[in-house]
Amino acid sequence: MPYLVLGCGAIGGTVAAGLVRDGHDVLVADADPAVVAAVNTDGLRITGPVEEFTVHPPAVSAADLPDQIDGPVLLAVKSHHTAAAAALLTGRLRGDGYVLSLQNGLNAQVIADAVGPGRVVEAFVNFGADVMEPGVIQRGNRGTFMIGELDGTLTDRVRALTADIADAEPTGEVLGYLWAKEAYGAQLFATAVSDLPIYAVFDDPAYRDLLLAVAREVLAQAPVRPVGFDGFDPADLEGSLARLADFNRTSAKTHSGVYRDLAIRHRPTESPAILGPLSGGPLITRIAELIAAIERGERTCTRSNLDLLAAYERLERLGRPLNAVVRALPVPERAWPAAGPLAGRPVAIKDIVAVAGVPTGCGSPASDPAPAPQDATLVARLRAAGAEVFATTQCLEYAAGFAHPEVGDTRNPRDPSRTSGGSSGGSAALVAAGVCDLSIGSDTGGSIRIPAAYCGIVGLKPSYGLVPLDGVFPLSPSCDHAGTLTATVQGAADLLSVIADVPVPGSDASRSPFAVGVLTGQLADDSVTDEVRAAVRDAVDRLARAGWSVREIGAAWADEAAEWDRVLAIIVAREADQVHQGRDTSRYAAGTTGLLRFGSSVTQAEYDAALAARERLVAAVEASLAGLDVLAGPTVGFTAPTEDPPFGFGEDGGGQDSGEGRFTGPYNLTGHPAISLPVATTGLPVGLQLAGRRDGDADLLRVAAAAMSLLGPRPAPARP
Repeated sequence: MPYLVLGCGAIGGTVAAGLVRDGHDVLVADADPAVVAAVNTDGLRITGPVEEFTVHPPAVSAADLPDQIDGPVLLAVKSHHTAAAAALLTGRLRGDGYVLSLQNGLNAQVIADAVGPGRVVEAFVNFGADVMEPGVIQRGNRGTFMIGELDGTLTDRVRALTADIADAEPTGEVLGYLWAKEAYGAQLFATAVSDLPIYAVFDDPAYRDLLLAVAREVLAQAPVRPVGFDGFDPADLEGSLARLADFNRTSAKTHSGVYRDLAIRHRPTESPAILGPLSGGPLITRIAELIAAIERGERTCTRSNLDLLAAYERLERLGRPLNAVVRALPVPERAWPAAGPLAGRPVAIKDIVAVAGVPTGCGSPASDPAPAPQDATLVARLRAAGAEVFATTQCLEYAAGFAHPEVGDTRNPRDPSRTSGGSSGGSAALVAAGVCDLSIGSDTGGSIRIPAAYCGIVGLKPSYGLVPLDGVFPLSPSCDHAGTLTATVQGAADLLSVIADVPVPGSDASRSPFAVGVLTGQLADDSVTDEVRAAVRDAVDRLARAGWSVREIGAAWADEAAEWDRVLAIIVAREADQVHQGRDTSRYAAGTTGLLRFGSSVTQAEYDAALAARERLVAAVEASLAGLDVLAGPTVGFTAPTEDPPFGFGEDGGGQDSGEGRFTGPYNLTGHPAISLPVATTGLPVGLQLAGRRDGDADLLRVAAAAMSLLGPRPAPARP
């Protein structure tokens, strides 16, 4: 019987050539005049490792189809061209004429709307082929090729088609194959945003969880039982990865057709037509956004895109169960070529920092629901440096030290029965869980360093004023700092150099050994547990054994921890009350309203006295640093508790003191830079705090980098 093949691309051209070779009458039609001219002049050539031959079917423009079509139409256009191609067939099919869809995607309804119900047969095609030039197709391998009716019956027309078309087999489960192909196809869409060969992505453990999650998002939507093929088994997705790597490794088709459209042909892909009809799972959405960005010329196909997708997957799998995530942000816009010191590196942002286009939630249901009109300065600097600003992270309400009951606190990846700390707990948890290596937090009394200590990562509070705070919702403007939570000290240096817009060579340890002053008053404080004391002692002893000058410092200010807690509480509460004046506080958490009530009770005389005490503390800390590179002590006196302790006062506004910020708060009062480093322990993480001179952040980071090289490897990312 005569065949009309509409679309002489990789699939249509391969099938058409096989039919002609086997003696069938075939008319080829294509919308590209270059294809029509090439086939009519030089024939249709199949090349590659599978077979080599040339045939000479007649070819016409798609606009010049016969008015009446008696035989089957093999529709092989890209999925996004289905409606236009099907419209050309409206009213042309005579008698029992029908359309066999050889396409990717689920296109049967679109075709039926044009040609009528009962005139559509579906095919599942999984051989690899690429158009090398008009009329020349490279066939890379043989793969599963099934043809079937939508209702699963084995009809005469299915038997006739499979008898004529080489390698095709009949099936009663074609929709099961197509839904399995949807899942595998979504994985191929993910590979297409990089320049890696298909097999290399399936082989790489870094993308294992991403590929599994993408397939699961699609399979969860399947209305029929998906049917496996060519190594892809819906019932054994994990085992499928190695099989699919092997299947694609032996193919001459190294990259998907989507990749070729993006990277070589620079034309729109099938993404909207294939991914669009699927329910918007988070990863399917991100893949579609990345492909659209590449089509617009805002990105190109690079491995960093795939790494960003993997970060989004970890965000959903590892971050959300900890209540660490406020929202996954759309794929970031960025200029191409990507450049800058943070190019391609995912960064998470605490949700009190303005990110253009999304609300700044501040951990509170009472926050302004309007999207931020522009990025905070530090976020704008991150984007300019090439960073992928990909998520906002959970925090305690208005960074004030209390979790709103409608929001909840963030759990600790090291032990989810415990808190990750406040108020930057979401940013700390994402780094500790291995979602990303870089995140941004804020610190008014220890809100970066405390979560870093609890979670076993690096937390840096820079010198006061070094990082601009415009676009960061204030808690206490004279004590607020924006800073970093990172997997390594070098990561802290990389971030700080960008958000502070100053050179920060954090990994240079050439000046070591350094001089360290151990604050004995902090180690002797009654808030310090035996476990923490032993871990900090062991850390400084290791530095001493490495030749560092380690001296015990009996600083009076370090012995007056309770006094500095009180001073910090007065300043923070008074300034916080002023910040929230005129705002509707009726929905605030009880602890937050207690803080503000306490702040409103602070007299001007008490506030002025606290400010004067702070100036004395600045001088005392500077004096303690004389002849030293850093001061050292515990970040927090205890490991992560089950709940976040109150910040300096109870929910009734009284003077309750948990001791949590006892060692971090003084450096918020003075503005000295301070960093928490994870130290070895057999139990929960413990932090060693190092503090340096005002505006000596680069020097502090050099000491911290050298210390970490001696204190051993950081804790591995937590896994559920």
